[in-house]
Amino acid sequence: MGLCQRSRRNRETLVLAGPAIFTSLCQYSLGAFTQTFAGHVGTLELAAFSIENSVIAGLSLGVMLGMGSAVETLCGQAFGAGQHDMLGVYLQRSWIILLATGLLLMFLYIFALPFLLVIGQTESISRAAGAEQDHGHGLDFRCRIGLARTLQLAAYAETRLGMAGGAAVLDASWWFIVILQLIYIFSGTCGKAWPGFTSKAFANLWGFVRLSLASAVMMCLETWYFMALVLFAGYLKDAEVAVAALSVCTNILGWTNTIAIGFNAAISVRVSNELGASHPRTAKFSVVVMVISAFLIGLVVSILLLVFQDQYPSLFCESDAVKQVVYELTPLLAFSIVVNSIQPALSGVAIGAGWQALIAYVNIVCYYVFGVPLGLILGYPLNMGVKGIWYGMVAGTVLQTLILFWIVYRTDWNKEASIAAKRIKYWRGSRGC
Repeated sequence: MGLCQRSRRNRETLVLAGPAIFTSLCQYSLGAFTQTFAGHVGTLELAAFSIENSVIAGLSLGVMLGMGSAVETLCGQAFGAGQHDMLGVYLQRSWIILLATGLLLMFLYIFALPFLLVIGQTESISRAAGAEQDHGHGLDFRCRIGLARTLQLAAYAETRLGMAGGAAVLDASWWFIVILQLIYIFSGTCGKAWPGFTSKAFANLWGFVRLSLASAVMMCLETWYFMALVLFAGYLKDAEVAVAALSVCTNILGWTNTIAIGFNAAISVRVSNELGASHPRTAKFSVVVMVISAFLIGLVVSILLLVFQDQYPSLFCESDAVKQVVYELTPLLAFSIVVNSIQPALSGVAIGAGWQALIAYVNIVCYYVFGVPLGLILGYPLNMGVKGIWYGMVAGTVLQTLILFWIVYRTDWNKEASIAAKRIKYWRGSRGC
């Protein structure tokens, strides 16, 4: 493939990232705006919502997103190979797996209060967090778009239902997204990619589950990592202030991550498409373009955050104590934004190429063998508090990012294209259909 054609393809990748970023931004806004409004209700409410959103919903998010990400690899590579009819079959298999997984995860929400108490959270935070229920993620993980800020504002400012009102509207917003997406898929606008419901979706489900489990492990280890940051803050002496301040920082980090997640989705699609189409050099060049773009955007956001370091905490909370802790954490937050802008793009390469199992091992070592223990040592025995916990855990993210860089740099993309061809043939064959 010539240089001009590769350049055109990579412009298409950046264009593809735009809608993905917008979608991610809208999705994240559902929980983020609710959390922001909770911060203006009170410190306890902010801490409780942060625990619910990070621990309860975070656990569910990691599992559901991971169990659904296998379809990204298969659909992307099948599309690149021109096998459009298989996209609908893979989607239906993913729905079956996600619905079963969602039914199991439902019990985590039902028993949220005793679960939080068992893992050592304070009773006041646990009771407030346990009162929130957010069940609407289910089918959405494989078909996305949404916007609900006005409804959430009404729940807090007009009905005066407080946390319960925000949680109820958040739940309704997710279901609204799911219904619209199903209408879009069933309307026939997807062409050959949606062949209608078929019994092929039930064929070789166990093989699909195994592939999904590898993806789930990779995604869960990433999603739960920063969930653990909020969880550990709940064990500090002044837990409400620590969790509330950290929730403000993770809220901002989440907003910036919506851009990185958009790049993650775009590079996943591009790499899987190009490998499926046997264009390894274009896949490699796409990775370079996407990682550089993600880094530059993360750098600009970090600089803006440091410039407005004194002003932005007031947007998220009323407590002066919380604002002071947020101010002290801002330089670390800015550094984390840069690192977390690069890491999702590299993870997207892993999903597109089908490296989920390998990256799961990398995540275990970097996050849970290195990052978490270091954070706990700095935070507790060395009395650095929430800042020490974050120092250790961001060190784990840096190590993981460096290893991903090395893996991508050493990749034989011709070999990966050959592996993709074999994967497509296997899942297209009788065992896959």
